[in-house]
Amino acid sequence: MLTERQRMILTAIVDDYIRSAEPVGSRSISKRGDVGYSPATIRNEMADLEELGFLEQPHTSAGRIPSHKGYRYYVDHLAPLNLISPDEFKMMRAFFAEKLNAIEQVIQHAATILSHMTNYTSILLGPEVFHTSLRHFQLLPLNETTAVAIIVTSTGQVENKTVSIPSGLSVSEMEKVVNLLNRKLTGVPIYKLKTALYNEIGQEMQRHVEHFEELMSVLEEALDKDQDGQRLFLSGTTNMLNQPEFRDVDKVKSILDLFEETPTLLRMMTSASASSGIQVRIGTENDHEAFANCSLITATYAIEGEAVGTIGILGPTRMEYARVIGILDILSKDLSRFLSRMH
Repeated sequence: MLTERQRMILTAIVDDYIRSAEPVGSRSISKRGDVGYSPATIRNEMADLEELGFLEQPHTSAGRIPSHKGYRYYVDHLAPLNLISPDEFKMMRAFFAEKLNAIEQVIQHAATILSHMTNYTSILLGPEVFHTSLRHFQLLPLNETTAVAIIVTSTGQVENKTVSIPSGLSVSEMEKVVNLLNRKLTGVPIYKLKTALYNEIGQEMQRHVEHFEELMSVLEEALDKDQDGQRLFLSGTTNMLNQPEFRDVDKVKSILDLFEETPTLLRMMTSASASSGIQVRIGTENDHEAFANCSLITATYAIEGEAVGTIGILGPTRMEYARVIGILDILSKDLSRFLSRMH
């Protein structure tokens, strides 16, 4: 447990480092009007905080910077509620006064506003990932070795995919499986189909279908919906280049490369959507090593009370946490209200 003095000094160091991106020394902390301790006292506390793992000392500097543990403590206990300026508040409200008639348009616009207001990268997971479900499935043989799998979704979207048929599989066996799949999986969200395939119909198929293993791999291939970029909206991807800690080209390249990997980002954002409210993942708490020097702050948004998507801000660990949390909190609630009215 940190003492009151240690908490005050840790807050001052995090605030200074967020603002300056330069290691913070005891002298600059002592000059702050709200601290009121001598440089020597502050130095001793900084040494203790470093020993406890809340601060780190870059080799070339006498100053300290917050560690991931320090940021985590700051976010959980210390970050002040940073009120957004009236002008920014007006800008957000004006966005929801616009006549936007497609959900995609709303999401894209929200992503742009977020990246513009924060100067970080915004990532939004669109609602159709959660909302689209299976309406109908068909498997039409083309010849002895191939068939076309047809998926019709609840939004009326039709997707075709050519799949290989295992040798020796009869047309009647295929029909039996397709009927079973339509009976059991209609209405299941698209993103849950592959899991449901095993949970809902795996056992039954094992009992009644001769070529169970081969058929399961055919169905898996058929239901493996391509995660196209439509579902994920990014804005301000090059904002990372403006951050001093990403002057190292290799560091920023791995992040920019990851922005191209839609399935990886989808996985990250979908797992973030499992929890409601604001989630903050700092540095190595993120699922991907490319984001080891970044923080991802996310919030879910809902339509009529049901969570349908996630909005997130990705920036360096030296991020304006309080401000970003404040912006995300307002925007996610406004977005939920707006989409519920549209729905």
